[in-house]
Amino acid sequence: MKKNQLQQFYSDIDKRTHLYKRNKKFQDFRRGIFNEMAKTGYAYNFFWLGIPVIQLPQDLQALQEIIWKTKPDLIIETGIAWGGSVVFSASMLELLGRGKVVGIDIDIRKHNRNAIENHKMSKRIELIEGSSVSRDVIERVRKIAKRHKKILVCLDSNHTHSHVLAELEAYAPLVSIGSYCMVGDTAVEDVPVGRFSDRPWGKGNNPKTAVEEFLKKNKNFKIDKKIESKLVFTGSPGGYLKRIK
Repeated sequence: MKKNQLQQFYSDIDKRTHLYKRNKKFQDFRRGIFNEMAKTGYAYNFFWLGIPVIQLPQDLQALQEIIWKTKPDLIIETGIAWGGSVVFSASMLELLGRGKVVGIDIDIRKHNRNAIENHKMSKRIELIEGSSVSRDVIERVRKIAKRHKKILVCLDSNHTHSHVLAELEAYAPLVSIGSYCMVGDTAVEDVPVGRFSDRPWGKGNNPKTAVEEFLKKNKNFKIDKKIESKLVFTGSPGGYLKRIK
């Protein structure tokens, strides 16, 4: 059967981006630029609807595509920071005309809470203050999840191996088949040693190592490599986990 124009467009993207990984010159350039971006705090430069969003624009683009394609009615996010990410997700759900975002953080600072709760997208946001891996918070989120059919999860809080693995074990099972569990900052494993010397995570102890351990035991998810291939620059290489069963 002959492909229509949109199908051909998708096919062209797959062919084009598949070649990126094989292009050594391109990949050497990508690694060099990405390391400089990490050094200079590039991800801290952006806002979403007036709220700071500590994400690479490429990863926001990927999340937008995922939300529009999977159409979740619940997005669970760990790690709120300034709140730009939960506002981003809420704005996408507003465009879909459905759903809510549950944002979890161990410390929601007063000025951040005020900015989120007074935002136009607040009607689609529920904030939970507490550790994302505490029994009480997990149970509270599970109760909320029972009221929804299509669920997307984004993990972006404490980046130590043990914490991220605990989050994966707690929240990944809530993800709907065909939807995603996005694990942020897996790139910590790939940047030069010493870049995160002031943090409790670093090479060998980070979200990527947690994902690798999780996937050894859990066959319900696979890494969607097409996403990171076309993004080129991503803070979450190997972190876009699609639920397949």
